[in-house]
Amino acid sequence: YFAYKLAFMDMITFKAGDKVVTKKPHACGCDLWTVMRVGADVKIRCDKCLKIVLMPSDKAVKSVKSVLSAFIKETD
Repeated sequence: YFAYKLAFMDMITFKAGDKVVTKKPHACGCDLWTVMRVGADVKIRCDKCLKIVLMPSDKAVKSVKSVLSAFIKETD
């Protein structure tokens, strides 16, 4: 994956399908999430345990450390 880090918190934008890295890990230990829905609320899914979390968009923007583009495919 290609990760790009944004300098200003108000400039972080993501869309459905993007992978995001959060500042704090989930209880399962993973900090990589998939964005499922964006609007007034943001729905994200943990990539390790598949738990779905719905949070207000302003809180989601504050908790994201970096965004991984959805268009870059992982190669094995």
